[in-house]
Amino acid sequence: MNDSYTNRLISSVKSEEIKSPAVMVQTGQCSNSVGAQNILALIKASPISADLIETGCDGLCFLAPKVIVKYPDRTTSIFNNVSANDIKLITNKINTHEPKNNSNNIASDLLNDQTRIAMDQCGYIDPVNVKSYISIGGYQGLSKALDKKKDEVISEIEQSKLLGRGGAYFPTGLKLQAVSKAKGKSKYVVVNAEEGEPGVFKDRHLIEGVPHRIIEGAIISAYAVNSPQIIFYINAKAKLSLTRLKKAIKQSYQLNLLGKNILGSEYSIDASIVQGAGGYVCGEETTLLNTMEGDRREPRIKPPFPTESGYKYSPTLVNNCETLSNIPFILNNGADSFKKTGVENAYGTKIISLSGSVNRPGVFEIQMGTSIDEIIQKFGGGSEGEKSQFAVSIGGPSSGVLPYSQLHTKIAPGRIHQTGIMLGAGGVVVLKSKNNVLEFIRILAKYNANESCGKCTPCREGTPRIVNMLDKLKPSTNTSQYREELSNLAEVVSSASLCGLGQGAGTPIKSFLHFWPD
Repeated sequence: MNDSYTNRLISSVKSEEIKSPAVMVQTGQCSNSVGAQNILALIKASPISADLIETGCDGLCFLAPKVIVKYPDRTTSIFNNVSANDIKLITNKINTHEPKNNSNNIASDLLNDQTRIAMDQCGYIDPVNVKSYISIGGYQGLSKALDKKKDEVISEIEQSKLLGRGGAYFPTGLKLQAVSKAKGKSKYVVVNAEEGEPGVFKDRHLIEGVPHRIIEGAIISAYAVNSPQIIFYINAKAKLSLTRLKKAIKQSYQLNLLGKNILGSEYSIDASIVQGAGGYVCGEETTLLNTMEGDRREPRIKPPFPTESGYKYSPTLVNNCETLSNIPFILNNGADSFKKTGVENAYGTKIISLSGSVNRPGVFEIQMGTSIDEIIQKFGGGSEGEKSQFAVSIGGPSSGVLPYSQLHTKIAPGRIHQTGIMLGAGGVVVLKSKNNVLEFIRILAKYNANESCGKCTPCREGTPRIVNMLDKLKPSTNTSQYREELSNLAEVVSSASLCGLGQGAGTPIKSFLHFWPD
C-alpha cells in the first residue's frame, strides 16, 4: 500500500517532548451542570506550572466534575466529584508531582469493561486540537481510504456489516453503495447530529469529546460516494457541541484535511454547519432535509429515498454521529477487526445513554449482545429501587417499557421484544418502581402527541386520543373492553402513520398493556 498520505499526515504533527504536567478538566453538557466550568476557572486562577486542557466527558458522568493530571513521566492523578474545596489539594499535588488516584478503581474498571471504538479517548484528549487527535492515530483511516479506490472503501465498510446507529440500523455499506451509484449533478453527505430524543445524549458526548472522529468518518464517507460537500446538521440547543465542532472543522481546513486536494490527493471536500430548531421528529432523515431547505418540519413520502433524491433533490447520504465514528476504525484496522466485537448479525458496539433511578448514570460503549440487566448492574451500579420492583424504558418515546423479569433481554438491532420494543438510539431510563409505570407511559404519550408534526391523520388525531384515554384510565374503568379499545388505537396509529414518530407512538401502550394488564 502506498503510504504517502499517511506520511504527509504524520509529518504535519511534530512530536514535542512533554515538560509540564497536563491538567485536564472534563467539561460537557453533563459535568457543566454540576460545576465543571467553575472548577476549570478556579484551577486556571491557581498558581500552577502546567498546561490546562478542557476536554469532553469520558461518559462516567456520575464522577463529574473530574480532573485528570498527566505528568511528563506518564504517571497520572485522577480527582473525581471535585468541589471548590479540593482545588488547593489538587494544585499542591500538581506542584509537588505526587500522583493521586481517588477513584477507588471505579473509573478504571468501568472504562476497561467497555469496548470503546467511537468513544475511544473521549475525555482524555483536547477535542479542539487536531494534533492531539492525530497523535492517537486519528485520520489514519482517512489516509488509508485515500490509498484505495472509492468502491474498495465501500466494500470494506460493507464487509464490516456496520449497521446505522441512529435507531433504524440500516446497513451502512448498502446506503453508501446506493448514493455512489445514484446519478446526480451533485451529491451530499449530511451528518445527523440533531439528537432531540429525550434520554439520549451520546452524540453530544462524541461531538464534545472527539469531534474529529466524526469529521474523519464523514470525509471517508464523502470520498467513497464522490461527494464534494459535508453538511453537519446540529441541534441549536447543543451550544457546546456547536462551538467545538466549529473549531474542529476550522482546524481540519488548516491541516488540509478539508478543502482542496486534501492531503495532496486529487479529492477536494468542503464542510459546513446547519443549525436545527430542535424537535424529536427532526431526527427523521427526510424531515431533517425539509428543514435544511427551509420547509416545514414534516417527513417526506418515500420513495424516493434520500439516497436517490435528498437535499436539493440530489443523492444524499444521511448518517448519524455514532455511525460515522465507527468508520475510521474499520478503514484503519479492517472489517474483520470490527467483526471481532459484538455478535453475529449485530457486530460492533453500541453507545448506551443510561439515566433515571440508577446509581451510576452516564454514557457507556458496550458490545452488542450485552443484556440490559448487565448494563444496569455492571455499568450503572444497580437501580436505586428494589430489584423486583423497578422497570426500564428502552429506546425512548418510540419504544416501550420492560419489567424487571425481562431484563435478561440482550441489546440488538431492531425489535428486542414482540410488543415492538426496540433498542433505538440506545436510551435506557431506569424507573424506581413499577408503580409509576402508568405515569411514565402517560409522559411518553404526551411527548409523542406534542411532537407530532400533524402531517398525517393517524398520528395527528391518534396520539392526543391515546393521551386522553390514558388520563381516564383508573382501576374502576380498567375493563377488558377498555384495554381492547386502547390496544386497537395504538395499533392503528403505529401501522398507519407516515414516519417513525407515529409508527412508534403505539409501542409504549402495547408494552404497558402486555406486561401490566391489570
